[in-house]
Amino acid sequence: MEITIPVPDGTERTTIFGPAERHLKLIREALGVTVHARASIVQIEGDRTNVAAARRVLDDLIAAGQRGQPMNSQHLLETITEAARTTPSPAFDGQDTTLVSASHTPLANGDDWRSMPIATHGRTVKARSENQSRYLEAVDSHDMVFAIGPAGTGKTYLAVAAAVHMLRTGRVKRAILTRPAVEAGEKLGFLPGDQFAKVNPYLRPLLDALSDMLDYATLKQFMSSDVIEIAPMAYMRGRTLNDAVVILDEAQNTTRGQMQMFLTRMGERSKMIVTGDVTQIDLPDPAESGLIDAARRLRRINSVAFSILERSDVVRHPLVQRIIDAYAADDHDQPTTGDLLTALTSRAASNHHRQPEGARHA
Repeated sequence: MEITIPVPDGTERTTIFGPAERHLKLIREALGVTVHARASIVQIEGDRTNVAAARRVLDDLIAAGQRGQPMNSQHLLETITEAARTTPSPAFDGQDTTLVSASHTPLANGDDWRSMPIATHGRTVKARSENQSRYLEAVDSHDMVFAIGPAGTGKTYLAVAAAVHMLRTGRVKRAILTRPAVEAGEKLGFLPGDQFAKVNPYLRPLLDALSDMLDYATLKQFMSSDVIEIAPMAYMRGRTLNDAVVILDEAQNTTRGQMQMFLTRMGERSKMIVTGDVTQIDLPDPAESGLIDAARRLRRINSVAFSILERSDVVRHPLVQRIIDAYAADDHDQPTTGDLLTALTSRAASNHHRQPEGARHA
């Protein structure tokens, strides 16, 4: 769908578009539409629902400029979120837009999460395997999802894509991404800089995923206004996270106490996505992994979903799959992630019910 909207000329036009057309960039990235400003018109192209929402936002910008009360970035983001949340989805011409999930209910904006147009230049993020498809369906139909699998299976990337998608469609107001600051088998010593510079190397993979989906200016704006927050685990304590999608990455490196603290931060109208690889635990005592402990404790709660990804779901460079297979070739009986998780949670459950030695002799 494509529409054309007339806009004023002169200084009022600059007020509406923002410095260097920053307002138009925010509309484009947040709603996933193409926006072109030419002379005294603006052309908007994209999905019908998103174009309708973009038009509402631009109309509000024009009205605010004509009143002499231009919007700041925070006000604009709130306007975009409200427009995305309240703009009704028109009927699609005979297309089935229902997401097949455990609840069998359609998504709020009519999109199928197995194909999310959330990246720049119209690039689409898609599930590339059946397990990944089930993973995205679980994110849609559950408020808490654990994704467990080896490197390269898309656990983190799809979680970040889903978070950006929920922001764009107004399902949440904020996205918060975190991971534990645990060194992977090597000592980095004392890092220079302030507290954020020190933890930046640990959080960089999350920023890389976001940078693949949002242009630099938009990402910088979202982070400066706290629409997107990337923070270490320590900054989660004491918070209640409402109207947010919260992602915990590398969860296998949390302790039991950290995991409990994190999960209890969940607020109203929020989603939590926890990702990890139980075969790459960097804690001094792998048995203390908060991810394994949480899997044992929560696996029977119906509203908590567990998505298991395997080596066959690897979607990085084709060599990654061969490398994983080569390392696994030394042991033909090496369990899959699903087998390992089952064994670990069963063992943990058995140990949990076993009485202490002193109690048996009391």
